Amino acid sequence: MGPAFNRIWASSIVSNLSDGVMLAAVPLLAISLTDSPVLIAAIGAMVMLPWLLFAIPIGVMVDRVDRRYILAGSNAIRSAVVGVLALLIAIDFVTIFWLLAAAFIIGVCEVAADTTAQSLIPQILEAKDFEKGNSRLQISETIIQGFIGAPISGFIYALAIYLPFFINSLGFAISALFAFSIPIKYLQDVRKEDEEKIERHFVAEMKFGITYLFNQKTLRRLVITTATIGFCYSMGSATMVLFIIKELGLPERYFGVILAIEGLGALTGALVASRMSSKFGRSEVMTFAIVASSAVLLIQGFSPNIYFFVAVGTFGGFVLSQWNILLMATYQTVIPNELYGRIHGTRRTLVWGTMPIGSLLGGVLAHFSLRLPMYVGGVFATLIAIVSISFLLNIEKNS
Repeated sequence: MGPAFNRIWASSIVSNLSDGVMLAAVPLLAISLTDSPVLIAAIGAMVMLPWLLFAIPIGVMVDRVDRRYILAGSNAIRSAVVGVLALLIAIDFVTIFWLLAAAFIIGVCEVAADTTAQSLIPQILEAKDFEKGNSRLQISETIIQGFIGAPISGFIYALAIYLPFFINSLGFAISALFAFSIPIKYLQDVRKEDEEKIERHFVAEMKFGITYLFNQKTLRRLVITTATIGFCYSMGSATMVLFIIKELGLPERYFGVILAIEGLGALTGALVASRMSSKFGRSEVMTFAIVASSAVLLIQGFSPNIYFFVAVGTFGGFVLSQWNILLMATYQTVIPNELYGRIHGTRRTLVWGTMPIGSLLGGVLAHFSLRLPMYVGGVFATLIAIVSISFLLNIEKNS
């Protein structure tokens, strides 16, 4: 796949190990600091809020600045923020509000890192390799996060609360070094020659990205569909850690193990995504995946025990990882690379920018019942997915 992709892949592997360690540690720390479902849901909201506030301007920056520096810099800042948070935990000075502040800053860096990485894929790979490249990133994310980082996280947390956060900080620092070492020849300006002659104003480029997306009928419909379903997912999963531990009675130290088991489904889905797309068609696999994963969210709300919850969640991970891989390949196919940062930023503003609202709404619903967010989010997500079946089945024809 080439040295540029390998460096991005290496950076992703290390950062995913860091994220995996944090995957169980952050919610466990949160429920030790507060019993409020709204405050716990607000942590997820703070991570996602930067997508609403900054995704478009960051997308413009990605199209204007050396992408290597953005990727490396965002990981370096995340390393510093998590390092400070670990120190606050170690000296017993941390509060839920410190955690919320850290989540917001980390979220801003995540916007920059994710937008940059996705913008580099169509720049360094041929179109025929998009699905393969995204599959490799998804597979490594699932393996490293789900089967290494998450399972050991709960046990590391039990040894010392601050330890997972120090490990996370170190991981982001290493990831920054890998990103900085991406070969410079792959980072030349990819804008068209006629655009190079025009000194575009920053705000004008943001407006261009928004206008372009809304003028593309198929792209616009796909983004709106993804955004509304993502809103429902955020609502349903916002307080899931409380549901698993308080309602289903899972001991805290096994929370990471549950994430790892569900990750097995996601890994399997990522492994077969490209082959299933070739055999059945990308549109067909995407359609089945989004309908099935939406139904899973609803069904999980009826879980009588942790075993049923994990079994259903494992299947949900299987189909959702296929959706994510094929959806990203679709975007990378239909969006011109020289515009990718701006369009990607606009898209993520709509898709991920609505998720904090969904998370907070889920926290409010959880005050009445910890199952209620999954009921409400699952019903609406399933209905939207079913209504979108005809559109999704014909998306390749309309692209």
